[in-house]
Amino acid sequence: ENGYAVAVPFIFHWWPKEADIQIKRDAFRDDWTALDLKAAFDHLAAQENVKRAGIGIVGHCWGGRVAWIGACNNPDYEACAIFYGGRVKAQMGPGTPPAIELASNIKCPVAGFFGNEDKNPSPEDVDDYDAALTAAGVPHEFHRYDGAGHAFQSFGNAELYRPKVSEDAWTKVLAFFEKNLG
Repeated sequence: ENGYAVAVPFIFHWWPKEADIQIKRDAFRDDWTALDLKAAFDHLAAQENVKRAGIGIVGHCWGGRVAWIGACNNPDYEACAIFYGGRVKAQMGPGTPPAIELASNIKCPVAGFFGNEDKNPSPEDVDDYDAALTAAGVPHEFHRYDGAGHAFQSFGNAELYRPKVSEDAWTKVLAFFEKNLG
């Protein structure tokens, strides 16, 4: 609808589909995720209707963390958008540093969208994300929303969904992608 081709890798394919999500969360590995994201990037880049120099990454919740991982591991992304992605300060996988420590690897601008009532990431976590990107010289813009918590774009969940905040964030992320992806 907005003119973008999309690839959504199934990042939990490393475990049986029927395995409990908590098992997948506990055993999650950033190195495996980077491989999945590279495959998705290469798939998109190979499409006739996609320009390789115009690919971005976006994710919500766990996917927001995954988008950060993608931007840290692939210098070919032109933009990264994170919607309330938590656990960026956590180490995931043997021999991998916490993703926040890889901020200097990010070569594209980052947009972040966060609820000020969220616990993961908390406003203090978002401050740390901001500080890491600033220290790394990564251009970024963060949008923080009062009256919103985690999953504020989850329109299927009346308890979490914040229609006005969601619309504002979506308008801003589309403008961010238009500016950086063309």
